[in-house]
Parts: sequence; C-alpha cells; structure tokens
Amino acid sequence: MENLLSIVTFIPLLAAAILAFFLRGDDAAAQRNAKWLALIASSVTFIVSLFILSGFDAADTGFQFVEEREWILGFTYKMGVDGISVLFVMLTTFLMPLVILACWDVTDRVKDYMIAFLVLETLMIGVFVALDLVLFYLFFEAGLIPMFLIIGIWGGQNRIYAAFKFFLYTFIGSVLMLVAMIAMYTYGGTTDIPSLMAHSFDSETISVLGITVPGGVQTLLWFAFFSSFAVKMPMWPFHTWLPDAHVQAPTAGSVVLAAILLKMGGYGFLRFSLPMFPVASDVLAPLIFWMSAIAIVYTSLVALVQEDMKKLIAYSSVAHMGYVTMGIFAANQQGIDGAIFQMLSHGFISGALFLCVGVIYDRMHTRDIDAYGGLVNRMPAYALIFMFFTMANVGLPGTSGFVGEFLTLMGIFQVNTWVALVATSGVILSAGYALWLYRRVVMGDLIKESLRSITDMTKRERAIFAPLVFMTLLLGVYPALVTDLIGPSVEALITEYHAALPATDGAVQVAQH
Repeated sequence: MENLLSIVTFIPLLAAAILAFFLRGDDAAAQRNAKWLALIASSVTFIVSLFILSGFDAADTGFQFVEEREWILGFTYKMGVDGISVLFVMLTTFLMPLVILACWDVTDRVKDYMIAFLVLETLMIGVFVALDLVLFYLFFEAGLIPMFLIIGIWGGQNRIYAAFKFFLYTFIGSVLMLVAMIAMYTYGGTTDIPSLMAHSFDSETISVLGITVPGGVQTLLWFAFFSSFAVKMPMWPFHTWLPDAHVQAPTAGSVVLAAILLKMGGYGFLRFSLPMFPVASDVLAPLIFWMSAIAIVYTSLVALVQEDMKKLIAYSSVAHMGYVTMGIFAANQQGIDGAIFQMLSHGFISGALFLCVGVIYDRMHTRDIDAYGGLVNRMPAYALIFMFFTMANVGLPGTSGFVGEFLTLMGIFQVNTWVALVATSGVILSAGYALWLYRRVVMGDLIKESLRSITDMTKRERAIFAPLVFMTLLLGVYPALVTDLIGPSVEALITEYHAALPATDGAVQVAQH
C-alpha cells in the first residue's frame, strides 16, 4: 500500500479536525460522540499500523515504506521506518486506544481533551517515521503543545507550574538541537537523515575558547543533540521536571508521557548520536555510563522516600531510563538490543502502573500512600493486576522487565564492569521501593473507614489492563519477537559505528563486541 506511513500518521489528525469543525455542543451526547470518534480513530490507526509490521522485512537493514516528495522551501517530506523505529510506531498506536479508554470518565471539555490526544498521537508517530531533519524537528517540538495543554488544563492543583516547567525544560533543551541541525545542513548540504548518517562530520580535535575538544565538530554537535534528548528522557540531573509533570498530569497524560514521550530521547540517541557522531559518542560514552549509573541509584533512593504514588513511579521511570542510555552507549548488540527492549517494555509496564494509580484515584481522589491500605480485602482483581505490574517493574523473570534489564547489564558489563556493578544495585533498590509501595497500598487489614465502600475494577478498566498484561508476559517469555525484528538493524548500526572509529579504538571495540 502506498503512503502507508502518512496514512497511519495523519488518521488521528484527521479525526481531530472532524471533532474540531463538525462536532457541536458539550452535552452528554456530544461528549459520548467525541470519545467514540477518538477511540475509533486511534483503533483504526493501530489496525493500519499492523500492515506496516506485517510487511516489514527484518532482514532489510535499510529504511522501508519510504515516502519522499518535494515540500516547502526546497525541503523534502520524507518518511520511512527501519528495525529501530518500526516498533516505536507500533508501541504508540497500540497504547493510544487504551489511553482514550482511560479518559472515558472525563466530563470537563471532553471534545478538547480528545482533540489534544489525537493531535499528540500524530506528532508522536511523526517523530519515529520522519527522515528529514526539518520534519523531525517540527514533529519533535510540536508534541510539546498538546502535552502542555493536557497538563495545564486537565491537571491537578499545581498544573500551571508543572506545565510551564515541562514546556520550558524540553523547549530550551531543543534550541541547541535546532542550531546543530542548521550546522549539519551547512556541513552536509542536505537535511536528509539517511544521507547525514552516511556523512563523515569532522572529528579532528579542535580548540574552542582555549578548551581542547576531542572529537572536533562531532563533539559540539553531539552535545547540542544531547541537550535535547537528555532532557526528554530525562537523564539525571535534567530530570526534575518529570515528577512535577507526572503528579499534576491527568492519568491518561501520565501514561502517554511515561510510555511514549520519554522514548523519543532514547530514539534520538539511536537515530542521531551513534550513527552521525560516532567518534564523539565513543569519547563521551564514560560520561553517559556514570550519569546513568548515578540516575539508577539516586532516583531509586529518592523513590524510597516518596509519599505520593505518582511521584514514586515517576522517579522509577528515571531509574529505568538509566539502563536505556547505558545500553545504547555500550554500543554492542546486547546493550542496544536491551535498550530498545527496555523502552518498549517500560512503555507497557509504566503505563500500566500509572493506570493502577488512576483506578484508585478516581475512587478516592488522593494519591497519598498513607490514605490507603488493605485494598486486597475490597479489590482482589485490582490487587492481582497491581502485583503483576509491580513485579514486572522490579524485573521478575518471565516478564518483559527482566529481559530489558538483563540485556542492558550484559552489554555494559562487556564495556565497564564497575558501572555494571553500580547499575545492578538498582535492581535491588527497585524491589525495595516497588514492594514497599505495594505493601502499604494493598496489603494488611482494611482499617480506614473511607475505604470500606471502595469498589473493584469495572469491566472497562479490566479491558484496558488485559492487553498490557498480555504484552508484558508475551515479551517476557518470548523476547525473540522483538530481538529478531530489531537485531539486523542494530547489528548494521554497530558495524557502521565501529567502522567510523579510529583504527586502534575501533579494533578494541570490535573485539569487545
């Protein structure tokens, strides 16, 4: 099918336009129609995306389903997917119908709420399929707007502060990336991403303001992109916007933020940093390793002392993203396979954990851990689901959480055993804060009077969790579904990466690989 990527990308935007221009009123019928249109559009998007997955040839390491046509000001509208990006498209289209279902009880400005999520879906998919710098930047930055509105309009008590903090952190971080893209266009003479991946940017040591910069121009460009992707993931110490954004965002906003938006940073490192700036990536890899190790330990310790459930899970997300950055810059098969697997797994698990918080928040209107206790007595189905995703978050063998962490730790162990040792302690700490949260919320006697009338999950809520449970188990027991698909593209990336390194360093790295 021609233009399949454009169809998948813009179906949600078309539905948003229909909502905006043709749906009138804000009565119960109009609200119901808005929800159904959003659910149908996101479901159709997922179904169409399955054609991309079914027609994707894992053995072909190049870009597939490529669409290219002249665009404005001489730039090119170009889309395509490879083994690294195709599963992020699938993650986005898979989760969005569940996100819309999670919004079903919303009654405030429902039409606007659905429009925001549909526009956001188009922009998120666009990031993963764009093969032109200008197109990528437009999708990457425009995604801030609907998320800013979701937090700022439908968020909690301090939503305005959290929304502006989220917007300013991520926007300012991306300004340097825009400057770097202009420089890349100047050096490479094109904004075509595949062409730039094959372009050799100057890696000779240079002096800037009297400071010697190994890796030359590559290092400067690397830092410019790093400023955007590190904030987006977010990496320590650029993570402080994330807990505030999660706490104030509505449940569906938190799910999208944790499950999809954070993955854009990791995807950016894989699409730009490693293939375009390999020398700089190799020089600065130790910096990433230790930043990641600190993130894993520090944010896990911070999670241990949280009293707000969402904030605890938000810090857990920062810790888990530490494994991702570590695996990416290990630049070996296990590390990058594990990083991609961890991002996909985290999408299912963290999304489900925020939905778990949303289930009881909808009933009690508080996220304070001390407000709960003994829920297993009134909500056995909820207790089972919450336990499953708590264990998956810890990395229990048999769940997808185990595979991602194990592969990234294998990858980093081949490169730096000390970093691997520090990072492994995060597995123990994650068990501490996750089980502590579960113990206080679910286990024990039901002694609080306010909880005696709480009801178990509805059929709609169980329907939302069912596909997340299925995917977490499926990838846990059969990870080859992912690794076989991404393996050839990752291997090609690693081969080109090491080939671009100086001969002596490259020989050492190849031997490690």
